[in-house]
Amino acid sequence: MLVKEYRICMPLTTEEYRVGQLYTISKHSHQESEKGEGVEVVKNEPHEDPVHGPGQFTEKRVHLSSKLPSWARAVTPRIFYITEKAWNYYPYTITADSHSLQCSFLPKFSIYIETKYEDNCGDSENVFHSDKILGDHEISFLDIAFDEIPERYYRSLEDPRFFSSAKTGRGPLQEGWRQHTKPIMCSYKLVSVKFEVWGLQTRVEQFVHKVIRDILLIGHRQAFAWVDEWCGMTMEEVRRYEQETQEATNELIGLVAPAISVSEVGQPTATHSAPASAPSTPLSDEAPEFLAPPKTRPRKKSAPETLTLPALRERAGAE
Repeated sequence: MLVKEYRICMPLTTEEYRVGQLYTISKHSHQESEKGEGVEVVKNEPHEDPVHGPGQFTEKRVHLSSKLPSWARAVTPRIFYITEKAWNYYPYTITADSHSLQCSFLPKFSIYIETKYEDNCGDSENVFHSDKILGDHEISFLDIAFDEIPERYYRSLEDPRFFSSAKTGRGPLQEGWRQHTKPIMCSYKLVSVKFEVWGLQTRVEQFVHKVIRDILLIGHRQAFAWVDEWCGMTMEEVRRYEQETQEATNELIGLVAPAISVSEVGQPTATHSAPASAPSTPLSDEAPEFLAPPKTRPRKKSAPETLTLPALRERAGAE
């Protein structure tokens, strides 16, 4: 099992990011969905935990197929989905408890993500106090402005080096922005990837961590670049936006009979801490060195730059 801790700073407060995160996940999921593909929301309901208190439970089916990298499409079924379960007790959340994020055709593969959000520049030590961590683990600081992302996901309007918020006056972000920017918060993400296949374990786990790194960077960049869209929304408004967007996304995806079942798991025990996953992003198309990709296939056009907001925005403008 390969364990890494990612720390991603944002020029926001944790309370602001609570709204921004929900908005970004919903909008991004809609952008990346089409007929038969995308993120289907199965459950999104309140959940009470004896330790963490009130929170939100979500269950999603990530329909991948054509969004898989070419080397993965060659060895997986044509139609399948992955079930993602998350328990959000913001500012603590849990995504994938042990085997809750696991494909049945890869029975020895699983991902566990634990997240904490704090109002600081990422300088807290041992924020997880987790007994899952045996010995030292790598800590990586991800810079939403200056770390590279795959070129095919780059959009100039979402580049923090050039984006300036009209509502908050924040941005563009300059070199060394984490040391002098106020407000500032940090997403601490403890990510465990396990692939128990002799001879492939190390390379597969390293490759999956690279994919997760890219997903985290893209999602956090979008949350900041879209700040003028969600800034000022109340939790009631963003939950309404989330519900309406999820309904539109599910309708867009349509009903698809899955060819692959995914293992189920009970809800996490009270000893766990924390977080919601990053927005579901198409996986990298770069094959790991131990797999040779087949002939390149033409990609579909990318999702639209913007998403038309549901009726709540129109209602808000009329009031």
